Amino acid sequence: MQSIDVVLLTKNSEHLLTPCLTSIYQNVPINKLIVVDGFSTDGTLKILKNFNKQHGNIKVVSLMGSRAKAREKGIHLVDTEWFLFVDSDVILCHDWFKKAQKYMHADVGAVWGINIDVIPNMNYKRLVKLQSLIAQHSFTLRGGTHDTLIRRKLVWDIKIPEELHTYEDSYIMKWIKTKGYKTVIGSDLYCLHYKPPENWKTGNAVANAVLEFKCGLIYSKNFAYVVYYPFFMCYWFLQIALQKSQTLLPR
Repeated sequence: MQSIDVVLLTKNSEHLLTPCLTSIYQNVPINKLIVVDGFSTDGTLKILKNFNKQHGNIKVVSLMGSRAKAREKGIHLVDTEWFLFVDSDVILCHDWFKKAQKYMHADVGAVWGINIDVIPNMNYKRLVKLQSLIAQHSFTLRGGTHDTLIRRKLVWDIKIPEELHTYEDSYIMKWIKTKGYKTVIGSDLYCLHYKPPENWKTGNAVANAVLEFKCGLIYSKNFAYVVYYPFFMCYWFLQIALQKSQTLLPR
């Protein structure tokens, strides 16, 4: 099985970093783990140091700036033919890379695993199925990089607008398509997405929604996504409401 580089963006990610890294090392043949860190002030760097003692293949680069700048920096440090973008707040499914290999055809430039948002203390099977459908539809409209395998030669020369703190994933997927390659969804690939605790606060959720809408409207020019955006936003707030209702239940 070929080994690949993995690019991980972090900033104060200690809330899930240990299980995230564990899932990567268990399910991906890693050549080098490239971590682009936004000057974390929590226990993120200590966790990375401990993992490097065990595996010896972690390269940490500190960088201040947007996610666009961080992703571009990570790409420039990749050496392998294919590499994997993984967010620091996800856990990969079992045999992620083994399952992904069957999608790595000659005309494919990126393979995306479905992201399932995990609502704390919730276990609604119907909601998970709905999340999967929404996530797949969202990817077809705007892309995604929660857990995305990318052919390096297609993006080594990419110049992502530095101001894109969100929608940089959309920019990357469009770039790949302009090179004449497909971006595909792995139907049996997924990651569990554990949003940082502060993201469940209504104020932060509204701020993130506004930022997403602004970047999508101005930079993506994908008006199909804009049409669907009110639906996506309602669903996100439904998640927050369900999480809050669960936290209020007596233990």
